[in-house]
Amino acid sequence: MYGVVLAAGQGTRMRPLTDDRPKPLLPAAGRPLLEHVFDACLDVVEEFVVVIGYRGADVEAHFGERYRDVPITYVTQDDPAGTAHAIAQVRPVVDDRFIVLNGDVLVDATLPKALADTAGHAIATTPVENPQSYGVVSVGADGRLEDIVEKPAEPPTNLANVGCYAFDSSVFEYIDRTEQSARGEYEITETLELLLADGHEVSVVEYDGHWLDVGRPWELLAANERLLGSIDRRIRGDVAADAQLEGAVVVEAGATVREGVVIEGPAIVSAGAEVGPNAYIRGSTALGRDAHIGHGVEVKNSILMADAAVPHLSYVGDSILGRDVNLGAGTNVANLRHDDESIRMTVKGERVDTGRRKLGVVLGDGVKTGINTSLNAGVKVGSDVTIGPGAVVLKDRMPSSQ
Repeated sequence: MYGVVLAAGQGTRMRPLTDDRPKPLLPAAGRPLLEHVFDACLDVVEEFVVVIGYRGADVEAHFGERYRDVPITYVTQDDPAGTAHAIAQVRPVVDDRFIVLNGDVLVDATLPKALADTAGHAIATTPVENPQSYGVVSVGADGRLEDIVEKPAEPPTNLANVGCYAFDSSVFEYIDRTEQSARGEYEITETLELLLADGHEVSVVEYDGHWLDVGRPWELLAANERLLGSIDRRIRGDVAADAQLEGAVVVEAGATVREGVVIEGPAIVSAGAEVGPNAYIRGSTALGRDAHIGHGVEVKNSILMADAAVPHLSYVGDSILGRDVNLGAGTNVANLRHDDESIRMTVKGERVDTGRRKLGVVLGDGVKTGINTSLNAGVKVGSDVTIGPGAVVLKDRMPSSQ
């Protein structure tokens, strides 16, 4: 069984976090998203085939030729044009039945297994409260696929298309016949309709486990929260005698937790990271390799990527800090509106309700703030932007070239 993982997109809704890295390598609970996708498939997959595109060389460099003894083959989608187009790229290397997952969609291991155990073609669905926001699946009395309707005003069911599939090699003939949609893409749902029209059966696998499409920054935080919720306590680094580590805390070998530090799990302190003295880390927080949290700093429910530094007297809550971010002394992040409404964030030029009551900031790689900077809830700061001392940042700051 092949495991085809789609990981070619640019991740524009994640910017600035994807300015210099592919979205599948964004970290959640201390590891790239793509690793979590691989882990969910290990019991049923004999070879991974990863469809890469944007910064695909970074993905290859990170994983190499194998993941946990499972070989990886890479194929390139030079000009992404929809899911069917992405799957078409694997035709030269896939000669048997395969499952399809997305490199930025997190599911439990039960879903790949259920798809693998179903004969022929199959589509995964899950019940949702707001089906009008999804592709909605209709199921016949025999449990087979009858129809898929994209974001219907009056949904026929509450079963959403998860975006995970199983196919045998005959699907490639129908992908070849799939025409470009109105939005300029080759849709796998159109391929499924062609299969049905020719009398092929498509099984429906109903799934009620975790399903998280990690497309926007606050969804990366949600992924981090969920994945940290399942970690076990493990202390391998250097921890001061008077430091307090409560609950599920991981301190990797090579990390340092200094005097007076309090860490409330779930939390991860990655190799080379340094915390304290006298710092307060609250769950769910993941500190990347060689990150630095200094004296009098509080960090809560946040992701700090490799080499990010919050050295002195600062607060960071519900935020994502990219690689090499450095916050000047007294930099503070707001993560709550005074009117108690949910936080809004700008995504691809549009203001979007995140649905989160608490959400701080998203800082691209290399951002630097001067002392006593205040960053408002929902603000994004572009890669390599420098903010001067004493600034009050109420709106997004992007590089002048953008």
